[in-house]
Amino acid sequence: MAAPHYRALTLFGFVLVALLVAGGHAEAANGAYAVDAADISDLGSCKVESWYSMATNSDFAAVANPSCVVEITRPVELSVLTNHSRSDGEFSTTLAPKAKINIEPTGIGKFGVSALASGTFDAVTGQNTAVFAEIPATYRFSETTRINLNAGWLWDRTIDRHYFTYGVGFDWKFTDVLEYTVELYGQAGRAELASVIQPRVQTGVRYRPNDIFSVDVIYGRNITGENSNWITLGTTIRFPPPGSVRKSDAHL
Repeated sequence: MAAPHYRALTLFGFVLVALLVAGGHAEAANGAYAVDAADISDLGSCKVESWYSMATNSDFAAVANPSCVVEITRPVELSVLTNHSRSDGEFSTTLAPKAKINIEPTGIGKFGVSALASGTFDAVTGQNTAVFAEIPATYRFSETTRINLNAGWLWDRTIDRHYFTYGVGFDWKFTDVLEYTVELYGQAGRAELASVIQPRVQTGVRYRPNDIFSVDVIYGRNITGENSNWITLGTTIRFPPPGSVRKSDAHL
């Protein structure tokens, strides 16, 4: 079992270095959704999340987010999100490495807790644009319903301003292959534009026909603080640990 751990460390080991020298709020909580759950994937597993978001004001975001879970004294989920976007007519490409550990496992009738740290830098200029840290908590009502609560801190280095971040999301797996999600999130602090600190909302449906692949269709409002409506189409491809036995998940 050492081989997959070594492979994942080779691919994502630079994330730990990047976290020290880079620092935005990378929205890769659960694919294109912004509110994170306390769970992490199984040790040795990897996945590739990608999505394309379009706004009514002509903004867009094309995102790829590969991640793996490796052993660093304990399981740690490492990822690097790449975001090519247009905002207010300006194009940019950013990289956002993230590390996440589970502190208390989730379970029915109890809270699970994790901690994560992330950073964002401009892929063209190398400028460190933001630093982000968060505590996600998840409470499972059953094998098919859960609520996710997030609290964190964001340092926007482009304007040297600090924000308190928050989020609440509800997931409901209402059939064997369909899951509904609704979430509200945002950041509190000072801003020149009111929409930057106004709540942001997303709701969507995930189609997951098997353990490997899923598709998301999501509607969002003000999701980047720009006061527009968004449509997002996302996919996730999962790679279980080598040698694992595939099984169908009854829970989220």
